[in-house]
Amino acid sequence: MSDVEDGPPVTEAATERVPGASEASEREADADARALASVLRMRILRLCLDQALTNKEIAERLGRRPATTFHHVRTLAERGFLAAQPERRGARGAREVPYRATGKSWRMPRVPGTTRVLIDTFLSEVAELEDPDAMVVSRLGLRLDEAGYAELHRRLGDLLQDLADRPGDPGGTPYSIFLAVHEDVARRET
Repeated sequence: MSDVEDGPPVTEAATERVPGASEASEREADADARALASVLRMRILRLCLDQALTNKEIAERLGRRPATTFHHVRTLAERGFLAAQPERRGARGAREVPYRATGKSWRMPRVPGTTRVLIDTFLSEVAELEDPDAMVVSRLGLRLDEAGYAELHRRLGDLLQDLADRPGDPGGTPYSIFLAVHEDVARRET
């Protein structure tokens, strides 16, 4: 999966079930996949990437009610995608628990069936841009053999991992990268 939380490209072999894997580990992987099968949850992970946020702060940023986001925050925390930070007191003295993204989804193998969630999450985030024309967008058509495609996959993965490994600049501007490599079926030779 991936958001810097979304994950590096991995080979298809990494998405297959491991022969002899325990039923318990398969259930854990399925539970993780279900936890990430939501645009709202992916947005929550992205919001908590740089800073710890309370459920109330997450709800405000997403334009949702805290009761709506609480279930999602709790699910992400239970699955290890969010980590509760030290408790603090809010403006009115109420107990608040901020959460921070752990990066677990970045380290997971690609989960089949989540591509649509990632695309919808991207579109949801782009819809909030004040100036969509300020976004850097590129599109390139290629013809690659199997070795060329493998090289492209590896090099993109290496670049994304290098960027993910860099410490963030607390005063820097937050950016997101959405990268999609797909077969261009309309260009197939008939």
